[in-house]
Amino acid sequence: MHQIDEETNKNRKESKHFWGFPFTDFSYFFIWAVVNGYLTLWMEQVGHLNGAESGAVFSMMAGISLFYQPVFGVISDKLLFKKNLILLIAAAGILIGPYFQWVFLPLMRINSFLVAIVTGAFLSFVLNGGVSVIEQYVQRASLANKFEYAHARVGGSVAGVVAALVAGRLFIWQPNSIFWACTVAAVILVLLLVFSDKIDTDNASAAGDTNDSLDWHTVISVFKIKNLWVLAIFYMGASALFDVFDQQFIIFFRTFFHTTAQSTLVYSYMSSGQTAIEFLLMFPMPWIINRIGSKNGLIAYGIVTAIRILGSALAPNWIWVVGFRLLAGLEMPLLLTSIMKYIAGAFDIRLYATIYALASNFAKQISVFVFSSVAGHLYDTIGYQHTYIYMGIFVLFITIFAAFFLKKENPVQAGERDTEGRPLS
Repeated sequence: MHQIDEETNKNRKESKHFWGFPFTDFSYFFIWAVVNGYLTLWMEQVGHLNGAESGAVFSMMAGISLFYQPVFGVISDKLLFKKNLILLIAAAGILIGPYFQWVFLPLMRINSFLVAIVTGAFLSFVLNGGVSVIEQYVQRASLANKFEYAHARVGGSVAGVVAALVAGRLFIWQPNSIFWACTVAAVILVLLLVFSDKIDTDNASAAGDTNDSLDWHTVISVFKIKNLWVLAIFYMGASALFDVFDQQFIIFFRTFFHTTAQSTLVYSYMSSGQTAIEFLLMFPMPWIINRIGSKNGLIAYGIVTAIRILGSALAPNWIWVVGFRLLAGLEMPLLLTSIMKYIAGAFDIRLYATIYALASNFAKQISVFVFSSVAGHLYDTIGYQHTYIYMGIFVLFITIFAAFFLKKENPVQAGERDTEGRPLS
């Protein structure tokens, strides 16, 4: 009996300081979901940008983030649990509403390339660059506070559901209001970071050392790791194409309907269904990845992504498109759970944020930078269906490459746990 009480107290201790982090993810990924879900439509309807001009904005977001990613990664590894950088990113998010209300359109009247540069620099700071800072911070908190990252990331899935339900209606009512909703979410994020998120300092070493000894020589040495390059190539092919595919998907989806309002409403319901599936799968996904391994989880993600892209290209009507779109509800839990465990289990934990920024986000943004403009041009010339076929085949090829060359992770180092929450050994 005494042993049971001891185990209960241990589990209670391991789960403390959890609840602030799902709300942090909710606030941030609400902004992410709104901007990535509706920016293209806003630029077409309100900004009157064509496919190539919209693609240029996303290319700049990806290209400029190539500066942010490695710098943010190294700074995050140095700061560890200090919140200086993450608070700066959250504070910048507050400016999203004012920027699109009063700055974007005047810049567009001056020059479309200028608006692409300014918008890309601003949004990539908050989103493309900032996302790795948010994600690695919560992942490290999960190691220190002894909870599964995927369970905190459920907050991001809920944000996707809420954003899909709210943003579609806000856009129909007043397009600019979607960006003011992002401003409100950023204010909440700042408050959560300041007053809510707590770290179990007694176990902080599980997420890395204080890293005062981390120097540029150590950081640069990661480029000699073969597995870093294999992971980067996988992300450049699979995850990047996932993002490029989604950038103008709402425009493709609209071609199946007679009115914009009808397509926007169905898109809203479809996105809600997708994120609801994502939300539900976040709970069992750590258990699944613990069983199959994080490398296999990444491979499964690549296969599902290829099926979704190819299926959308060949879909005869919007019902089939919705069906394949719902697969994204499986993709994100697979990717997010697998990549966090994989990096922790296959690389030096001291360089967690640097590896994540370089192999996942930096490499991915190189690919997005290139493919966004290429895809935008192809959409205007050969159409969405043919472009999607090329994308799907490319993702499948890259996934096969990763299946052969990605290193197997160390499950203990990855923080994988058994059915009772104990670390695997």
